[in-house]
Amino acid sequence: MSAVGGDIIEAAFNHPTLGSGVIFPKAGEDSTFDLGGLKSDDSEDMIDGSGNMIDKMNRKRWGVEMTIAWDNNSRLELEKVQAMESSPVPAVGTISHISGAVYKGTGKPVGDLKGNGNNATFPLKLAGGGILKKII
Repeated sequence: MSAVGGDIIEAAFNHPTLGSGVIFPKAGEDSTFDLGGLKSDDSEDMIDGSGNMIDKMNRKRWGVEMTIAWDNNSRLELEKVQAMESSPVPAVGTISHISGAVYKGTGKPVGDLKGNGNNATFPLKLAGGGILKKII
């Protein structure tokens, strides 16, 4: 079986106080997935005097980056995402890829949220604790 790349179809969320909804990424844009969890430090000097590796491991949050299509008249994606970022309570979300894969995690939008009025898009990074789990 070959690897399937392509679009993120949708990002759905369920927030305990803000409700649930779906936002739609722009087609044809790059996306990145970091599943989080335990990561080993990538430092060439992590070695002892006898030549044995020192494996420094730390827990890291998961993250997904994508470009969202922004309808500033009716769907108001930027406003919804801004409200979730402003909330101290995380949401449960799923990210569906064109390959059929669906990932689930608990987290929230992070970083700068700036809508591009000309392209009707905005960059979005979602991040959270634990790991981003493939559920389908």
